[in-house]
Amino acid sequence: MRATEIVANLADVRQRIAAAALRSGRQPADVRLVAVSKTYPLADIATALAAGQTDFGENRLEELWLKVEAARAQQLDAIRWHMIGTIQSRKTREAAGPFALIHSVDRVRIAHRLSRDAEAAGCVLDVLLEVNVSGEASKHGFTAEEVLAAGADLLAQPGIRVCGLMTMAPYANDPERTRPIFRALRTLQEQLRERFPQGGWRELSMGMTNDFEVAIEEGATIVRIGSAIFGTRNE
Repeated sequence: MRATEIVANLADVRQRIAAAALRSGRQPADVRLVAVSKTYPLADIATALAAGQTDFGENRLEELWLKVEAARAQQLDAIRWHMIGTIQSRKTREAAGPFALIHSVDRVRIAHRLSRDAEAAGCVLDVLLEVNVSGEASKHGFTAEEVLAAGADLLAQPGIRVCGLMTMAPYANDPERTRPIFRALRTLQEQLRERFPQGGWRELSMGMTNDFEVAIEEGATIVRIGSAIFGTRNE
């Protein structure tokens, strides 16, 4: 059955997260699992929620809001929603919602607009700065140099609270090839802590289904895992 498969997959992923954390001298509780639920129905999310998974990630605001409203109607109030996809400038107002964390602030303009729209909505948004560590043209995000240059400005925005960094590594059949990417993000985190000690740089959102164990070994505090829990998508 579908529900049995999701519950078993979730248990396996949690076990692998725990093992990776312990290998790196950390506690399993130091790593938060965000189950990437984009394109999957609310029934699958409800199954994972019943198995103890509370954090879920979506990458399209339209789909996210539909699920937020449907979950409210079903009184699935324990869900913590994460926005993990790119936010377009014209849609920042839609991102000023009841989300646990926005992972994808990828440029100064988006940070400014989110801050403005959050203030208008009477809230402060917890956000991560997306960094394009690999330099791939297909990836969104700040360069390391841009984050260091803009750090003071980003921390001063009243409608957002910068909580750390996010990156997406290039897909690799051998997860070890992604290790330098994750290590570079952790190095940037250390540089930001030194230069801007007033900031909250605690979170490193990095690692997905194919490479999350390496990411944890390199310091990830959040991993974003979809297909290892819910199965292969049909997109």
